[in-house]
Amino acid sequence: MSAPPEPDRIVPTWTDPVAIQASEAVGGPWGRHAVTGRARFWTPLRVCLLFTVVVLGLAWVKQAPCAGGDWSGSKQYTHFCYSDPIPLFFTHGVGDGQVPYLDSAVEYPVLIGASIQGAAVIARAWDDLAGGISAAPVASFYVVTCLLLALLALLVTRGVLGLAGRRPWDAAMVALSPLLLVHAFTNWDLLAIALTTLGMWAWARRNPVLAGVLIGLGVSAKLYPVIVLGVLFVLCLRAGRLRAWLSATVAAGLAWLAVNLPVALVARENWARFFTFSDVRPANPESIWAIALYLTDDRILDGPLAEGQTPSVLNATVAVVLLLSAAAVSWLALAAPLRPRLPQLAFLLVAAFLLLNKVWSPQFSLWLLPLAVLARPRWRSLLLWQATEVLVWVMTMLYYLGADDNGVGVEWFYLAVVVRDVAVLVLMALVVREVWSPDRDLVRRSWPGTDDPAGGPLDGAPDRWVLPRPMGRAQPASASRSRAISSA
Repeated sequence: MSAPPEPDRIVPTWTDPVAIQASEAVGGPWGRHAVTGRARFWTPLRVCLLFTVVVLGLAWVKQAPCAGGDWSGSKQYTHFCYSDPIPLFFTHGVGDGQVPYLDSAVEYPVLIGASIQGAAVIARAWDDLAGGISAAPVASFYVVTCLLLALLALLVTRGVLGLAGRRPWDAAMVALSPLLLVHAFTNWDLLAIALTTLGMWAWARRNPVLAGVLIGLGVSAKLYPVIVLGVLFVLCLRAGRLRAWLSATVAAGLAWLAVNLPVALVARENWARFFTFSDVRPANPESIWAIALYLTDDRILDGPLAEGQTPSVLNATVAVVLLLSAAAVSWLALAAPLRPRLPQLAFLLVAAFLLLNKVWSPQFSLWLLPLAVLARPRWRSLLLWQATEVLVWVMTMLYYLGADDNGVGVEWFYLAVVVRDVAVLVLMALVVREVWSPDRDLVRRSWPGTDDPAGGPLDGAPDRWVLPRPMGRAQPASASRSRAISSA
């Protein structure tokens, strides 16, 4: 008979239905002698990092047909291996030694431009050492880029494990993610994801200043990490811990300035390219707005746009609905029976941002991965959602290939997008249900007395300011446990 799990951690093959079923392929749930721990070499951290390496290896095999830069015959679509770094190597003069922002306007925030330049310098040094016997310069650049992204993926896994508290094996849901397999090397999004995850881990370890610095650096790679600061504000408002939030926010602002200000002073127009490009960019094909325009034959919003014309009505509409979604999540945070966990609210707000924004590039879904795992660590729902993300990627490649070249028409592409959006909405609804009924929350339920492993200064803190809840609603048992912890 199998022994019970170790007293300081949760073992998924005893608790998760999907993990239990999957374990049958290797002899069933783990027994007493198979359970890893600090005294053994194969700790949960090392196992999860190994899982990540295996998935990244498979991701590289998927990308290998495109790595040399020869995309003849639409290879990038037929082999599902399209990746942004390769075309940008040529369009921004990286192969000719041009420096992002100084010599070329790059439509990315500064840290991504720095990553491009760093990979180019390392690749050129390698080519010089190889004496001309290495692969094409674009191939060297792409290999270096993928190695850097692989390191960032390992940091994401480490950060999630640190944020999972007594559930370290939840990090395996990131390590073995189909979404990571598909999009690890599509763009540089893992840079912002790693910095944001490490920033949340620093917050969980009660270091708001370091958390702010890391999140500020994350905002210098993608804008979405600023959402985490917004979520922290609402949670700190409820707990009366605004001083910790202010420390993190000031540190984030200073870190962002330290990275951006020198580039903005030296090459203001090229530095601003990211912001101007975002303003004039039309609805991305994977967004709900593109579907709405298609269904109405461009009769709504701005209608048909000329090249470079700003979609003013669309921009205003997106701004309004994003503000409304932020208000709704804030109300949930302040009115829920028990203060929500940080990953729960962060997932809801980032998911709302992606659903309602005018741009949802397929690899942006990676932003949700660590947040979704920490918000609702259940294999079945996470795998079903990620299956729809893989479907969107396949249909995107076939749509760009074209129906006349054995691809698919726009109707099939939009159907895949709608299926993905519904899956995200369902996952959001499940998280909202667990926020409103905390006894359903697996993280709190699996270990009595747990408040928020990622909460840091908020973990176990009593509420100071809440909105009125509906009369007659029963108080969840977890709320009384939380009060007992905070008063102990």
